[in-house]
Amino acid sequence: MWVLSVAHQQKLLLVWTRRFQSPVSISRVGAQVSSYHVTPTVLSPEDSSKNPVTKRRRRVQHMPVESDGRQEQSKSWKKDIPLLHKQTQRRADDSRVSSELRKLCLEDFPAERDRTVRQKSTPDSKAENLEIVFGVAPCLLALTQGRRKACKLFVKDGEASHRASVIMVCEEAHRRGVQIHRVSKKDLDKMSSGGVHQGLCLQASRLSYLTENSDSAPKRKDNSVPLWLVLEGIQDPMNLGAILRSAYFLGVDRVASSLRHSCPLSPVVSKASSGIMEVFGVYGYENLEDMLRLKLAQGWQVVGTVGAEAGESQLPVTQCSDYRMTRPTLLLMGGEGDGLSQRLLALCHTLLTIPAGRKLFPGIESLNVSVATGILLHSLLLSRRATR
Repeated sequence: MWVLSVAHQQKLLLVWTRRFQSPVSISRVGAQVSSYHVTPTVLSPEDSSKNPVTKRRRRVQHMPVESDGRQEQSKSWKKDIPLLHKQTQRRADDSRVSSELRKLCLEDFPAERDRTVRQKSTPDSKAENLEIVFGVAPCLLALTQGRRKACKLFVKDGEASHRASVIMVCEEAHRRGVQIHRVSKKDLDKMSSGGVHQGLCLQASRLSYLTENSDSAPKRKDNSVPLWLVLEGIQDPMNLGAILRSAYFLGVDRVASSLRHSCPLSPVVSKASSGIMEVFGVYGYENLEDMLRLKLAQGWQVVGTVGAEAGESQLPVTQCSDYRMTRPTLLLMGGEGDGLSQRLLALCHTLLTIPAGRKLFPGIESLNVSVATGILLHSLLLSRRATR
């Protein structure tokens, strides 16, 4: 029977303890190595000889393995990208803004800018006999025809000033010594009273109806019979502008209008006529009846107009397509409400009407006066060419 000393018993216990604990410790360390990186320089050789199991645990550092390290580096790189992008974008913005600031020197000084605008970029409200013409065609024709005295041209600041049509108006104003000012859209809206200004407003003298001492018939180069358009009581400036545009396009020799109960030759009329009012003068008469009697004495024919559903009339009513113009003629058009007055109807030789293409509902038996005028003028001028 073996008798062991206390010292041998302790050694034997230590050996058996190591045998049972080592696999456990190794497996634990191996599992940790699969997820962590081991740094062997953490422990010294002396520490590892004293307690291998404990020191192996200390050698395990909570740092990612190589694959996880790449992920962390990728994440950190992605975090750095916005910073680099912001720096690059800041450099680009700085270069862009610096060029823009050269053009906007007054924007940094609102007080100075407002003072400059008040002094130079506003219409002269104290000037008499001046008004604001707006729109590309009215402004251009007002400058080129010379019937107005132009003072200032106001151009919308921004991309609108780069359009070819706007540049053409600005060049014309520059050639004629007219001051040009860049203003905001809000300023142009106010100048034009909300009209469609197309980025342009021109301050110029007013246009009025033409007058003359002699009403002799004009001589035409082609020896064809003349046609005058006589308007009584047209009050809507949009209608008057559209009528002037049609009359000029179709070849009317003169447009005459009553001065009483008629709208003035305003910038709205000029815009509605697409600038034709700047080219085609309109004659005004205090008494159309006297003018018509004078033309009757000279051998002119006076033709009135009625709606398609006109009542009984003492004068013959002819469809416009059946009428033939053989001598100098005055075509009379009445206002939007009541049409021709009885005083002018009494001077007419015949009445023209436009036939409807269907049965009409009550209340809409007539056309707009500007549309009806265009149809009647076209029909009369066609008949004049056919007769010639």
